[in-house]
Amino acid sequence: MVHVLTDSCADLSPELIQRFGIEVIPLTVYVNEKTYFDGNDISSELLYREVEKSGQLPKTAAPSVVEFIEFFKQHPGDIIFISIGAKLSATNQNATIAAQSLPDQRIRIVDSANLSTGIGLLVLAAAELRDKGASLDEIYNYILSLVPRVNTSFVIDTLDYLYKGGRCSAMESIMGSLLSIHPIIEVRHDGTLGVRQKVRGSGTKGMDAQIDTFKANVDKIDLHRVFITHSGGDIDPNYIKEKLEKIASIDEICITKAGATVSSHCGPKTIGILYLMK
Repeated sequence: MVHVLTDSCADLSPELIQRFGIEVIPLTVYVNEKTYFDGNDISSELLYREVEKSGQLPKTAAPSVVEFIEFFKQHPGDIIFISIGAKLSATNQNATIAAQSLPDQRIRIVDSANLSTGIGLLVLAAAELRDKGASLDEIYNYILSLVPRVNTSFVIDTLDYLYKGGRCSAMESIMGSLLSIHPIIEVRHDGTLGVRQKVRGSGTKGMDAQIDTFKANVDKIDLHRVFITHSGGDIDPNYIKEKLEKIASIDEICITKAGATVSSHCGPKTIGILYLMK
């Protein structure tokens, strides 16, 4: 059997991890002079409380090569590991080095060129193919073909985390707050992040803008599975779910919560719609 592995940035819920037989290696989160392991001993709520206490943005770190070697050794046999985008983290690089040091195992490393459940979409697709009896290389080649088809976007409620992380200027942060601007961030095909749209008004308008994009492209969307992923706070993902159900007959809509790594960069009340294009 092929082992399907990923990192904690995939933001899969415990229920999905168990249902699909996924194994996850955590990234490390440093906040308020404390060390945590994403998905194990820190939630987004705890993260935000620690940021509020310290006034400092968290730092995150990829699993080390040594940690990856131990992780892979725990799963003897064929492995496919699907990582957060190589342009967003050293996770993919460290996994690749670890795999090269284990010549007795067949290990395939996939750069998702994505984050959050943009990775999760690929992971679950790999698990479904594994369960149909596909070989390691069949799974690997299929997942590579899916990478450019992932559509990831999310609306950010506050620019504070982007500002503290050096991703927008102080003036942009101030003006964003004054004008109630909610940027919609997308993952580009080259694996980088960019602003797709700036929505003025309430957070609900930002969600509506994402829903409108989904509706406009529904004929081009793979309706097998859609993720709604959010980072906690006063936000209702079911608002989007109910709207999507009226637009199209989707096989499965999965609502998941972003882990501490993703939340440390986007802040609270961030929410996104993630899916595969046909």
